Amino acid sequence: MNRGCRRLLAGACAVWLVVHGVAGAAPAKGLTGGTKVREAYDAILAGRFDEWGAIAAATCPPAPVQVCQALELAALWWQIQSDPNNRALDARFLEKANAAVGDMEAWTVREPERAEAWFYRGAAYGARAQWRVLRGERLAAARDGKRIKDALERALAIDPGMHDAWFGIGLYHYYADVAPAAAKMLRFLLFLPGGDRKQGLAEMRRARDNGALLRGEIDYQLHVLDLWYEHNPQHALELLEGLRRQYPTNAHFSQVIAEVQDTYLHDAAGSLRSWRALAESARAGRVRQGPMALATARLGMAVQLDRLFETDLAITELRGLIASRPDAPAGIVPRARLLLADGLNRMGLRAEADAEYRAVLAVSPEGDLANRARAGLKNAPATDLATAYRASLQGWRALEQGDLRTAEPLIAHSIALRPADPVFRYREARLRLALHDDTAALTILSRVLAMRPDSAPTLYAAACVDAGAIAERQGDAARASEFYRRAEGTFGADTRTIADAKRARERLRVP
Repeated sequence: MNRGCRRLLAGACAVWLVVHGVAGAAPAKGLTGGTKVREAYDAILAGRFDEWGAIAAATCPPAPVQVCQALELAALWWQIQSDPNNRALDARFLEKANAAVGDMEAWTVREPERAEAWFYRGAAYGARAQWRVLRGERLAAARDGKRIKDALERALAIDPGMHDAWFGIGLYHYYADVAPAAAKMLRFLLFLPGGDRKQGLAEMRRARDNGALLRGEIDYQLHVLDLWYEHNPQHALELLEGLRRQYPTNAHFSQVIAEVQDTYLHDAAGSLRSWRALAESARAGRVRQGPMALATARLGMAVQLDRLFETDLAITELRGLIASRPDAPAGIVPRARLLLADGLNRMGLRAEADAEYRAVLAVSPEGDLANRARAGLKNAPATDLATAYRASLQGWRALEQGDLRTAEPLIAHSIALRPADPVFRYREARLRLALHDDTAALTILSRVLAMRPDSAPTLYAAACVDAGAIAERQGDAARASEFYRRAEGTFGADTRTIADAKRARERLRVP
């Protein structure tokens, strides 16, 4: 064999040895620059996206440049996740994701025995897979899911102490088990391995308890599983509260807390408090992306105010939001206009409502908003209902201000028009309480409770507590305790009302 052939063969052997990881170098373990990487990830979860340049410069080095590619993807993904209907970052994200995947794959070829190379390869696939799920690219996301699992298993084979890798593996195992039938068929067609829900949860919790990097990300993903599959919204809320405490400048966590209180716990009053707290933080400059956070919070406040039959306050909030002309989150102005139109319609202000419905159609001629706007244009509330609703609210405002002389005829007028409405009746009972007429108030409250207003759990529990207080004053502890017990058991009631009822019942100590 001549010298040229020997050199060619030697070169080929060297390449083979590098690719297959038997070149004699010891396996590389751990995350290079781990402390800096963790600080960078915490900065992302804190919403410090505008500081990315400085964060990357402080992180890579000491970490390899590929690490900052993965972190930049995470930062972009969190920005998209905070405003998912806005596609402005999509092209940039996909370009960065594809480049990162290619560079990570090349890294694992160069250093096949370096665990962190495989870990970050899995991370790059993971970020791209999440975006693909959001945008409905399920086939491509499924393929990425398998690649995530394979890369992370390789990382753990090299370095069993790389506990963060268990997160992606566990997430794959969980979703592969709980996925709908259609998704399972897709998995079968792609020859993807099956899953195990319990095993997946255990693997994710192992990563959470022992990992160096991903605890915040894991808590966020676990809260999603709690809501969608584990049917444990209270635990989801605890995880989110922990994230809000750790990353108070990221408005997204406060937003999701308010949404969980509304959608899963049906606690309109608690959700309203959370939205108000977020609005206050945004106005005070305590959260990042403050203008978007404030606009989102104002919309959320308006939704809950209307659900709590405070439609006049919701209208005021919505008008202020629209006048501020927010440009984020995407589509917020037409959504606010639709809610404003519904509120005006409910108050019987038909001409103003129609103008807002048409404004929605002018910018959103198709889709759900357009359908709801067209329905609003066709359906006006009964005249007596709108008149009664408006009179009841006006009387309620006068009662709040202590103007009983103004409140009494307005509330009486609403009752005359709609005597069976529990909201109007409850306000009548509160008026009687303000007039120191416990007997009449308790009679009315008992009537309200007999109506079982399932659509108004906050009002129902409040009526129970008010009735209990009257029964206490009348010396009937057993009856008072029963009213408080009913308040405690009202799903969707204000948590503060439930706590008041619990304290009152404990105080009475009735068997």
